[in-house]
Amino acid sequence: MKVAPSILSADFNNLLEDVKRVECADYLHIDVMDGHFVPNISFGTTVYKNLKKFVKIPFDVHLMIDDPLFYAEDFVKSGADYLTFHYECKNNPLDVINKFKELGVKVGISIKPKTSPEEIVKLLPLVDLVLVMSVEPGFGGQSFMPNALDKIKYLDNYRKENNLNYLIEVDGGINYENALSCYKQGCDIVVAGTYVFKSSDPVKTIKEMQEI
Repeated sequence: MKVAPSILSADFNNLLEDVKRVECADYLHIDVMDGHFVPNISFGTTVYKNLKKFVKIPFDVHLMIDDPLFYAEDFVKSGADYLTFHYECKNNPLDVINKFKELGVKVGISIKPKTSPEEIVKLLPLVDLVLVMSVEPGFGGQSFMPNALDKIKYLDNYRKENNLNYLIEVDGGINYENALSCYKQGCDIVVAGTYVFKSSDPVKTIKEMQEI
């Protein structure tokens, strides 16, 4: 299992130090919120642009914003390796995917808890990653919604049946137990914020999940 700690749960007074503690992870997950698509505001490119100079693992940037097309170039220039947008945003999904590809970044698409994976099947051959939200996006520390497991299973079966190779990622309320459940359904990457950054030993916590 690959692990992507979410810096939304990091200590922003000591952000670089906190992030360096989790550099044994596979990705660094960066949640960008605009206060419109979700009822919360996080940060923009400045925060992770500065981190990029000091952190070697790939940056997995999750855009919880209304208009990813408008900001796409800035996010890629600032160091995003994976750039994930929401199917539910106001832009046409095909336009977003094509723009991200033009910019040379890996493309991810995310769905909220109430969105069925069947809605995005035509887009699956075009993306590198599918992010299943197991909480309502916007705030850290929420409880995992079990209906995410059925979505992961559907996406894994569809991937196998159609010989596709997108990664399946899950985000929201992740701990060891539900990470194991997600893995059994076909998940490749878990996003863990509070569970990692609030752990007494983040490295041990990450490695335990990586060994699933």
